[in-house]
Amino acid sequence: MKMIVLKSKRRSQLLFLGTMALTITVICLLFFALLWKAGNLVDLPNLRVGFYNFCLWHEGAGALQCYQFPELEALGVPRVGLALARLGVYGALVLTLFVPLPLLLAWCNNNEGEWQLAVGFLATSSALLASGLGLFLTYTWKWLQLSLLGPGSLALGAAQALLILLLVATAVFPQRAEDRSWGAASSV
Repeated sequence: MKMIVLKSKRRSQLLFLGTMALTITVICLLFFALLWKAGNLVDLPNLRVGFYNFCLWHEGAGALQCYQFPELEALGVPRVGLALARLGVYGALVLTLFVPLPLLLAWCNNNEGEWQLAVGFLATSSALLASGLGLFLTYTWKWLQLSLLGPGSLALGAAQALLILLLVATAVFPQRAEDRSWGAASSV
């Protein structure tokens, strides 16, 4: 019986550590895409498209020409849409930064409420990232091709997939946390 309790305890510890590792991975991917790569989904010598950069190749000048508002509105990129896209992706980064602390507190205190707070942060981050990225791609897709998307867009896509995986894992995990407390009580 003691061996079964130890295996169950180790399994729940590994699941928690895996959840924390995935959370840190998502934070690193978001930092890479949004801060290190400056939010640029395409960063080529003749095209730079990102949340704060919109530069197209100008044949006459032989160089990149960067556009700001109101020129972007003339190209069909609405100011409000771009602002909402920025709010979504950068808001997802901020909310994801808050996930590890409630997870750790919930694990240490065996508190369901703190765990649900982390689940709420993950759900909101996932929704914000998906909507922000979707809005941005909707407005800029006529200048983009799938083959042009760079490491920033790959990092955002991977972060979105991992956020969904984390959301599923944390929704299933509270039963495991209860098993952990039961195992500790029965071994006394």
